[in-house]
Amino acid sequence: MTIISLNTWGGRASKENLLAFFEAHKDVDIFCLQEIWSAPYESLKDKIDQTKVMTNGMQEISALLSNHQMYFRPHVLDDYGLMILVKKDLPVLKEGEIFVHHYKGYVPKDDIGTHARNVHYVTIETPHGNRTIMNFHGLWNGQGKSDSPDRLAQSERIMEFIQTINNPIVLCGDFNLSPETESLKKLESLGLRNLIRENNITSTRTSFYTKPEKFADYALVSPEIHVQNFQVLPEEVSDHSALYLQFT
Repeated sequence: MTIISLNTWGGRASKENLLAFFEAHKDVDIFCLQEIWSAPYESLKDKIDQTKVMTNGMQEISALLSNHQMYFRPHVLDDYGLMILVKKDLPVLKEGEIFVHHYKGYVPKDDIGTHARNVHYVTIETPHGNRTIMNFHGLWNGQGKSDSPDRLAQSERIMEFIQTINNPIVLCGDFNLSPETESLKKLESLGLRNLIRENNITSTRTSFYTKPEKFADYALVSPEIHVQNFQVLPEEVSDHSALYLQFT
């Protein structure tokens, strides 16, 4: 089974290159995508420059990946958030979300970046048992990627949810965390393997990202997940690099 996790940056790097990336990787079984739009926001036009954003990204990407079943779980109003696409020949037993920062429908009064955060998940049936794939875009607070009370609480809520799942998991996405944070170590304390750390990855950002902190994206897996291939893909279609995972 193969997974690609990517923060699409709303297509800001290049809509054409982003869609070409998905076309080139359309045989991947599961896509876990962050920063997906399904409509423009008139109500947020004074807070977000939407002129370079794929405001119909959900529709355009899912149309291109027509052999996949699309699941969309917004965390800002109804039209911005997380999307998982699963090859239609993979049986999806369950799909859902949990909110781990604020609550569904919460919209901040000031900085829109501090919006609510959810974890989007699917449980898939395989010949070797069920596997749960979790897609996550962690809290951004405008103060770097270090620990904060909200980030620590966010990790605690994710841990509580993981402990309710009785099959192996893959947790991937843009965590907005540095490798040395307690917020990340809390998740690792469940026995999850941090593939970024294991593979000595030095950056998950592309040249579009000019700040010094080069970590944001992670893939954590249960010990029972047999990893065959893990890499940070070279294509620059966002300010984040795509993570590629192949496992049995």
